[in-house]
Amino acid sequence: MMTGSDREATTMTRDSLTVTDNRTGATCELAISDGTIRASDLRQLKATGDDFGLMSYDPAFLNTASVRSAITYIDGEAGILRYRGYPIEQLAAGSTYLEVAYLLVHGELPTAEQLHAWETEIVHHTFVHESMKRLMEAFHYDAHPMGMLIASVAALSTFYPEASEVDDAGNRMLQVHRLIAKVPTIAAWAYRHTRGFPYVYPENDLGFTGNFLSMMFRMAEPRYTADPALERALEVLFILHADHEQNCSANAMRAIGSSRVDPYSALAGAAAALYGPLHGGANEEVLRMLAEIGDVRHVPAYVERVKAGDFRLMGFGHRVYKNYDPRAKIIKQTADSVFEVTGRNPLLDVALELEKIALEDEYFVSRKLYPNVDFYSGLIYQALGLPATMFPVMFAIPRTAGWLAQWLEGVVDPEQKIARPRQVYVGRGERDYVPLERR
Repeated sequence: MMTGSDREATTMTRDSLTVTDNRTGATCELAISDGTIRASDLRQLKATGDDFGLMSYDPAFLNTASVRSAITYIDGEAGILRYRGYPIEQLAAGSTYLEVAYLLVHGELPTAEQLHAWETEIVHHTFVHESMKRLMEAFHYDAHPMGMLIASVAALSTFYPEASEVDDAGNRMLQVHRLIAKVPTIAAWAYRHTRGFPYVYPENDLGFTGNFLSMMFRMAEPRYTADPALERALEVLFILHADHEQNCSANAMRAIGSSRVDPYSALAGAAAALYGPLHGGANEEVLRMLAEIGDVRHVPAYVERVKAGDFRLMGFGHRVYKNYDPRAKIIKQTADSVFEVTGRNPLLDVALELEKIALEDEYFVSRKLYPNVDFYSGLIYQALGLPATMFPVMFAIPRTAGWLAQWLEGVVDPEQKIARPRQVYVGRGERDYVPLERR
């Protein structure tokens, strides 16, 4: 019969990894928790007595977990995305963006009373200081709206110096309210600036997305009322983009936040990461590709060139998803409701044919290159009348809630210290300085 100590030893063996260092013959046991080992435990293995110890090398964090998080769950093989346990499909069908933002930040869906208080708090902070308006007016007429957003969000830290008190829970939440409320205002003004239009102030009796659309598109009319189908479509897009686990920009938000800087500065850094064409600018690349193809008749030839390695198929495949991106399915349905209002985008036929071929062709199927969230979102934004330069900005608005949820979780995590990855030094060894006249 197995004794208690025997059972304990068996459990320890089952939940651990035994490693033998073939350089020295030394063996060590590494505990396994949640399918991971502690990278720092590898330092037990040393080639010599004064050796620093073994490190893991993982460029781009392909197989390294740097945080423990309860916010977003992704199963890339099964095509699953959940916020705080709730399937993205259910949230997109029945929720609003602000309700989802509350869920991400607080961990639970709000009651009616909590949601009303949350919405009221956000509305209260939609206005920005008039000095911010003058700052944005100083940008060149053709400044990229994403650059304007990044600079303006960073500037907000100078308006709220108390935001640096990140250990104060109440103060942290105040900044969360401010950022979720003010980022859409700054984004809309950045768009108006590129068009040479006067800035439009928030209308606080409108909903979150309705207010944003008003600040974007209101002209001479005393009041702008968005088409309900377009407002709902934007709501769904905002929900789908609200968070996506430890992506490049979320990792940036956490890494910058680990220095205990204010959330405005951290969020500006996260937005800068999103600015890149491999992240928030990917849907712009999709539109360029569709425009280059131009006609359904050209799709087969274009696909053959992709297979020949001439270029990549934009909007297909994902670092995480090895199945159909669940967000892409929802966006495809949302696109139909948008085009019923705006008229059919001629590039949609090209997109549909491209998707059809890619889903049937063994080349793409074997490589699991399914449409991702960027494939249809750009078509929707274009149908709304937005230039491609606004696409990453439209991504940043909803992702603000996700970034803040990630930041809040990191700030109070007792295991998180200032982010500082190790490196493998591959440079020259020690050498003597040579005076200039002898070089």
